[in-house]
Amino acid sequence: MDQRQQAIRIWQAGVDAVDGQTATKAVLDDTQTPDQILAVGKAAAAMARAALDHFGPRPTLVVTKDDHGSDLPEDVRVIEASHPVPDTRSLEGGRALREVIEAMPADSHVLLLVSGGASSLAEDLLSGHTLSDLEKLNSRLLAEGLDITAMNAERRKLSRIKGGGLLSHFKGARATVLAISDVPGDDLAVIGSGIGALPDSHSFQASTQIVASNAHARSAAAELARSEGLPVLTDEECLHDDFLRVASELGPRLRDMPPGAMVFGGEPTVVLPENPGRGGRNQALALALAREISGSSDLTLVVGGTDGTDGPTNAAGAVVDGATWRDEAEEALQNADSGSFLDKANALLVTGPTGTNVMDLIVAIRR
Repeated sequence: MDQRQQAIRIWQAGVDAVDGQTATKAVLDDTQTPDQILAVGKAAAAMARAALDHFGPRPTLVVTKDDHGSDLPEDVRVIEASHPVPDTRSLEGGRALREVIEAMPADSHVLLLVSGGASSLAEDLLSGHTLSDLEKLNSRLLAEGLDITAMNAERRKLSRIKGGGLLSHFKGARATVLAISDVPGDDLAVIGSGIGALPDSHSFQASTQIVASNAHARSAAAELARSEGLPVLTDEECLHDDFLRVASELGPRLRDMPPGAMVFGGEPTVVLPENPGRGGRNQALALALAREISGSSDLTLVVGGTDGTDGPTNAAGAVVDGATWRDEAEEALQNADSGSFLDKANALLVTGPTGTNVMDLIVAIRR
């Protein structure tokens, strides 16, 4: 079996295990039958499909990323918006979510399905703030390389629906919140800037559950590696740092690893130059790791975002080995143009939308 393809298949097994439709379907039961389904985030369509398949037709609003809202029944209202920087459709999506919540009667039950990406895909701004303010904030936060928790704390300061704000408008009887986590610690107050969080005080019955996380993805990848005879040398969430520091810390471990597999998860950060090139944090990390393992034999790494996209590109990340690095890659790395180099090297990992989002996943194998 080709080692590159095996590494990709193990990585994909991790992603498939946290598919929004599968993960949501696994926790639904008939006692949860809702009057209204609201789904927001990159995995919103997949999560909504699971709910509709289980409960049958009912009023449903889906707010998701461009090209992520297909294969839903015609009567489902779908609003697609921009990610990672919000646009006017993001304001339309946020306002629609609030208006649906506000209109629900006193005896109603809402099923709120939340996944990563909601921070930019849906917003309802506090009075005095404009889309321009929001765009500038998001662009600044992305450029500064802040971690997701710090970014979401800043976003909540402008919002009517984040940090428990959305459900503060709910006057019904019951709210069920199911979430796919794309943040360290799987904290509902942080996922999507807390768009699914409960308000500080409320009179309705409420239940919340995390249905998929990075740990689930790592476990599934590790399980497939073992089933194919690869010892799993490590399975850990350790990517929460600047991508260059992550690469320098993982480099020696990868160069020295014996035959087997290593699985890592998390979400590295990137500080962008003034005029960045093409790529995202996974492509940047993949190229930095390619430098670390340059010359290593029989070692293949898959570095990818579990949502199938990496920054403002259509690639999830990249697949690199000991022969990927070239001298000209140094300039690409410094100019945040890793994607251009990796594309020319035929190293990009392109999956299309995956229907989930649980941060990033690295699979390294040596046979």
